[in-house]
Amino acid sequence: MSHYFDSPAEPLDLNLVRTVDCQIWDETLTFRTAAGVFSGTRLDPGTSVLLKESAPPTGALRVADVGCGFGPIAVALARVAPEALVDAVDVNDRALQLTRLNADSLGVGDRVRALRPDEVDPTTRYDQIWSNPPIRIGKPALHELLLTWLPRLAPAGEARLVVGRNLGADSLQRWIGEQRVDGVRFACERAASAKGFRVLSVRLLP
Repeated sequence: MSHYFDSPAEPLDLNLVRTVDCQIWDETLTFRTAAGVFSGTRLDPGTSVLLKESAPPTGALRVADVGCGFGPIAVALARVAPEALVDAVDVNDRALQLTRLNADSLGVGDRVRALRPDEVDPTTRYDQIWSNPPIRIGKPALHELLLTWLPRLAPAGEARLVVGRNLGADSLQRWIGEQRVDGVRFACERAASAKGFRVLSVRLLP
């Protein structure tokens, strides 16, 4: 298992923090990042595809970024949708610390909450869930993660996931469509395909 699925033992040394510029929708955003987090040197290619192939949201939305890393999705969502409230969720405490730093420095710290999964109210329902899910944690853990979060969609909500084609995107799409959780079923469609990645759109079925 890759190291960024666990919190580094050492505290974050701000002297070792680097910056990375990310073009997201119509903005170039500068993020601080560091070793020990997912894609700590650049905007991950899958995340880039997810954002480029998705229309920026609008309105007073409740949003979750599951597996937020250093925060590019969560922060970009909060900036493009000034009324949105975003829960940025990760199991890596260093990632959460960087997300808070980035949210504050980019002016959205009041609307981006960086949280461990067990800190999120399980009754919260989200208008949108965005995720570049951690495929490499293995199928059982990945399936558990998705079946924890996808049922938290609001009735008219949508989840947008990006998955590498060679990492099982098509089989995952089929699997999601076959699931039922406490009577809840899902429609999962391919919304886009680019650079070896699939963007999946998931909605609740009535």
